[in-house]
Amino acid sequence: MTADSEAPRMGPRIIAVANQKGGVGKTTTAINLGTALAAVHNRVLLIDLDPQGNASTGLDIAHAARQTNTYHMLIGAASVEDAMAETAIPGLFVVPPGVDLSGAEIELVDIDEREYRLRKALAAGAADCDFVLIDCPPALGLLTLNALVAADAVLVPLQCEFFALEGISHLVRTIERVRRGFNPALEIQGIVLTMFDRRNNLSDMVAQDVRAHFGDKVYETVIPRNVRVSEAPSHGRPVLIHDFRCAGSQAYLHLAGEILHRERRAVA
Repeated sequence: MTADSEAPRMGPRIIAVANQKGGVGKTTTAINLGTALAAVHNRVLLIDLDPQGNASTGLDIAHAARQTNTYHMLIGAASVEDAMAETAIPGLFVVPPGVDLSGAEIELVDIDEREYRLRKALAAGAADCDFVLIDCPPALGLLTLNALVAADAVLVPLQCEFFALEGISHLVRTIERVRRGFNPALEIQGIVLTMFDRRNNLSDMVAQDVRAHFGDKVYETVIPRNVRVSEAPSHGRPVLIHDFRCAGSQAYLHLAGEILHRERRAVA
């Protein structure tokens, strides 16, 4: 642990949206949560730390706007402001990834304090934001480690499927190791159940198991399986913009409300 890990935090609330398993609704949650938070007059920065760049694509960030990106920010070649791109949603900004990000884990190995690269970049350039959301890659590598070291809290999207608890147990152990070694203030902000199908008994069983295991860490809001949620990224916009009235949009609005309530309660 370095002295930097003990420094007091200033500036925005930083939330890593993480799950080492792909296809759980992580990026969809990051996009729509960012949109909902911006809609209630927060300045929100979404860091697209996944080399696939799905969050940036889902917010219609053109490839021409990705020339300066998360890779340059992590290696110290660009500031947050340099890499930041505007979205069509007022108050929501994105730092997109570039093609070089897929090799960043190898390059970061030889850089001093490699676990703190994102934390240092955000400390220097995101002070005017209310929230920073980090869309992590679906792996527990050095990019995700940077996100967890930079974050105040972790939001875990959890698909309602049979292996859900097994997968999240690995993430919880990683969070504990990061807390011990790099970021003692890190906490689980909450777990959100995604792709919930009320017609499927398995969804109910998984939800009951997760709530029994994690208690009030699990949000009351569940994100349903919803066609409009699935099709929104192909239009380059959040489902909240694509179809505000659909069940998925309403669920993400309720989730944002729960998160804001928890945040207010934490600082009270």
